[in-house]
Amino acid sequence: MANKILVAYFSASGVTKKVGDEIARISGGDVFEIIPKDIYTSADLNWMNKRSRSTLEMNDPSSRPEITGMVADMASYDVVIVGFPIWWGVAPRIIETFLESYDFSRKTIIPFCTSGGSGVGRSDTALHKNVSGEVKWIKGKQINRPKENEIKKWLSEVLGG
Repeated sequence: MANKILVAYFSASGVTKKVGDEIARISGGDVFEIIPKDIYTSADLNWMNKRSRSTLEMNDPSSRPEITGMVADMASYDVVIVGFPIWWGVAPRIIETFLESYDFSRKTIIPFCTSGGSGVGRSDTALHKNVSGEVKWIKGKQINRPKENEIKKWLSEVLGG
């Protein structure tokens, strides 16, 4: 039986959404967009401003921005592909909110990220602390431009097919 796949992503500017939607299309997975209760404005995302919302959140390890909506039936998924832009070398705090909101026991989690500068780095392994239970983690991958052949190859590697 094929794995049931969920592609969940947070996209502040649309780049991660484009990649996540393409991964979902190619994998046949369902999509869940992680949407913040309070949408980020361009001022919120100004990483040069020490007082911008994103800077304040990233500087506070306990920050957990609220998410609008929930995955209807997380228990039905075998594989969760989680996508996010890289902020300050790691995943945005809202990804921690998402991971802490569900039971991922006996699931496979596969992170992917988008980034204008840095690679995956420690962004995927840093998330392990936000999930409890028996979880199979697959090493994350940076995908900035959703090229179909590259995504197919990556999915084949990570899904074992």
